[in-house]
Amino acid sequence: MSAKVIWTLGSIYTLLIAATVTVQVIPARSRELVLRMRSWWMIVIAITLGALGNRSGMITLWAFVSFLALKEYLSIIPTRRVDRRVLVFMYLAIPAQYLFVYYQDYGFFIILVPVYMLLILPMNMVLIGQTEGFLKAIGSLHWGLMVTVFCVGHLAYLVVLPQDLATGVALLLYLLIITQLNDVSQYIWGKRFGKHKVLPTVSPNKSVEGVVGGVLTTMVLSLLLGVLLTPMSWWFALAVGLLLAVCGFLGDVTISAIKRDLGIKDSSQLIPGHGGILDRIDSLTYTAPLFFHIIRYVYYLPGN
Repeated sequence: MSAKVIWTLGSIYTLLIAATVTVQVIPARSRELVLRMRSWWMIVIAITLGALGNRSGMITLWAFVSFLALKEYLSIIPTRRVDRRVLVFMYLAIPAQYLFVYYQDYGFFIILVPVYMLLILPMNMVLIGQTEGFLKAIGSLHWGLMVTVFCVGHLAYLVVLPQDLATGVALLLYLLIITQLNDVSQYIWGKRFGKHKVLPTVSPNKSVEGVVGGVLTTMVLSLLLGVLLTPMSWWFALAVGLLLAVCGFLGDVTISAIKRDLGIKDSSQLIPGHGGILDRIDSLTYTAPLFFHIIRYVYYLPGN
């Protein structure tokens, strides 16, 4: 593990300790806040263990996240009883996708879910012979596969993109920190200064002031962490921070729109205080593909 990764993880643990102590001394602390802190400890420890492992361990970690996310997604959407066989093919896409990550086969990684699963899933549905609800079923199933397997898979590929695993871990840490702190900063700015709703019918708690404050905060954090953890220059890190902040917001409200359509508050109760896996990776479903392709195109394409 590189010194910059150790320094970054040490800073995260320092902040967690400070936040935990602060929560404990708050007289009117809520049970949800305590649960959130416990869950953050579990999440950070899991990421740390992954960072200490090898390439196979990191890929396995994100494959497991994809499995949990897909399972959670399928548990909240309405599915047809006749499509059980189709669901098997969806789960089989997970090991296939992450094998392509392991072997760094970008060609198959980038088309397996968007192209081949787009063809395989409806093919199996047609063979079943049930046409009622066909279009709605194939749309919701393939979209779920795209979000939980294809988009999340970019996090694993980001780790193995450079030849040096330590550099890949540093890129992953940058993305995770920027995306999560963007969510937190938008929440804090919105709580303090929020007056104008940005998307009242989708996410009533989000305000224009919160989004703008979060974007500016994320740009500053990206400037600092980008220079430390990535090959980006300061001005490039600033621009990437802007893009990640906006896309993180879009990922968040997109999953919120799904939950509102389904009439639920959280995707599950798997992570105490946070909801489910989808609640925790909502912003990453947008930021992970964006950051991966920016980094790959600018720094890791052959000839660069």
